[in-house]
Formats: sequence, structure tokens, C-alpha cells
Amino acid sequence: MQTSEKGKTKKHAANISTEEITCYEELKPGDRIVVEQRVTVGNRYWIKETAGTVVRTERVKRSLHHDRASDDPVYSDTILLEYPDGELTTITVDEYTVIRRA
Repeated sequence: MQTSEKGKTKKHAANISTEEITCYEELKPGDRIVVEQRVTVGNRYWIKETAGTVVRTERVKRSLHHDRASDDPVYSDTILLEYPDGELTTITVDEYTVIRRA
């Protein structure tokens, strides 16, 4: 399935309808979500699904500064999720991440 976002075409990791997809920017603490990510190793890939409650979202500055200009920082969008048992996990959002409401 593909959707167009600001002129870009995005292939979703799972076959779900566009109405179910939630934007990262719309997330707020307390939202119950399911995150699907495509994990690729070599020529193989699989879909990993994680469900939980949003604790917070943030844009994190990464230390990927090797051979980069000091005024060209790298950022990652992350979601801190709490599992039903209270365990916390951090998910880094990339082009293969699909977020939907639980």
C-alpha cells in the first residue's frame, strides 16, 4: 500500500488502510498505539509489532558527526512506550515505521 505525503510516496510495512495510520506529530502522552516496523537484514526482512501507551515523544540529537559539518546535526524522532507490565521501550521512527491507534 502506498500513500502520498507532501509529494512523497511511502510504502507501508503492513497492509492496513490509510485511515488507521496515525501521524507521529499527533501522538500525545496516554495514547494507546501499535507500532509496526520493517526490520531488514541482508536480503530478508520481517515486520515487528510493538503495542503500548505513549509516555512521551521527542526529537533527539544523535552523535552521528563523523565527517559532518558542526552546523549540520542529525536528529531522530523517538517514542517512549510503556508496555502493559510497566516496562519502558524507546522506538526510533524511520521511513518503514507505521503507527496506528490500538
